[in-house]
Amino acid sequence: MSRRFYSAQPLCSQAGLTFTLDGSEAHHLAHVMRAKPGDQIIVFDGVGWEATAIVESVGRRDVQLQIATPAAISRELPFELELAVALPRGERQEWLVEKIVEVGVTRLVPLNCERSVARPNDKSLDKLRRAVIEASKQCGRNHLMEVAAVADFPSYISAANGRRWFAHVMASSRCTDPAQPAAAIRSDAETQGSQEPITIAVGPEGGFSDDEATAAANAGWQLVTLGS
Repeated sequence: MSRRFYSAQPLCSQAGLTFTLDGSEAHHLAHVMRAKPGDQIIVFDGVGWEATAIVESVGRRDVQLQIATPAAISRELPFELELAVALPRGERQEWLVEKIVEVGVTRLVPLNCERSVARPNDKSLDKLRRAVIEASKQCGRNHLMEVAAVADFPSYISAANGRRWFAHVMASSRCTDPAQPAAAIRSDAETQGSQEPITIAVGPEGGFSDDEATAAANAGWQLVTLGS
């Protein structure tokens, strides 16, 4: 069971102070993990800081912690990685969030495409943001992945910049070696480091339409295949 807990309160100035953990995190620590005074946990604030904390007292709705010296510990990729994706249905959305948090995606942009099967609203996006916190607790990231508002395909594709890859079956017909684009992504990321962000667009279950792929290519996106 994870001993990491999230608090939206900044940790950078909390060294040696008593810190109040409340909300769902306090409930989990107090009533699920049955914390008692003297127990040690890790608290992180989602913007890069974490600290060891000692439980001082446990109440019904909050837990008082003694914060040790916070540290700015980054476990991020050496470049920003944005994933624009047409979300799947139901619980697979949370599974997707869990996995992309684990691999280091910096920002998730839900795309509204021709063949989209899910139309996320504010409530479902808030649920995904809670899933980001849970995944970060498990995998050790101290920066929370951003879940952006839903973007319509045409405006997003035309406005994006930097290094951009567009996953589409059409790519295999334009490449001598279908595995080549994936190797290019890895090579580009390794050689250019954090100089420029990487954006990858992935379609819905039925894939992007040919018209969408053409629009992306015309806007300067590089079409790639994710393999057979």
